[in-house]
Amino acid sequence: MTESPVTVAIVEDDGALRESLIDLIETSPRWKLAAAFSDGESALKVLANTPPNVVLMDIQLPGMSGIECVEKLAARQLDTEILMLTVYDNNEWIYNALAAGASGYLLKRDIAERLLEALDEVLAGGSPMSAAIARKVVRHFKKKSPVENLDLTPRETQILNLLVKGSLYKEIAWDLGIGVETVRTHLHKIYTKLHVRTRTEAVVKYLGRD
Repeated sequence: MTESPVTVAIVEDDGALRESLIDLIETSPRWKLAAAFSDGESALKVLANTPPNVVLMDIQLPGMSGIECVEKLAARQLDTEILMLTVYDNNEWIYNALAAGASGYLLKRDIAERLLEALDEVLAGGSPMSAAIARKVVRHFKKKSPVENLDLTPRETQILNLLVKGSLYKEIAWDLGIGVETVRTHLHKIYTKLHVRTRTEAVVKYLGRD
């Protein structure tokens, strides 16, 4: 049986880049363009009711920022992954975007060679980032010690530690000898205990950024 294409929405105010992203998505049989928008307000109205599998979100948008749009989409607990696209590697924007609920952060200069790979990675449970961004995040995390008293079970702590290392869901399942759905069940319990909505928020909170 042939798999259904994965739906992707684009939120990007630069018309030329938006068209380039559309071309990239439409040239691959694995992906299907769900919609494309030039601003967050228009995107929110549509995507909140018909969520795609993945959203490519620019940070700097006219009106509502990309980070604010991510927050509003994440608040609706949609089964959608959000990959931020930006020309900026500003620390504050990186952490704000990830804490808002984004699953990855890709510099626009890396789009041509990294976008399709990043889409595969985010759907597999990873958090794709440009190398320059990943280095910033790793340097920050190295300075942090996990916060205490989160009421996590030993298994939940194991899973969170593997998430911090960047492991995918299937890698966590393999390492712990459990099924991927069991990993997802544990993650749901972790999110509830930490009062977060995404794995990225969970890692940020676990490492003491709250």
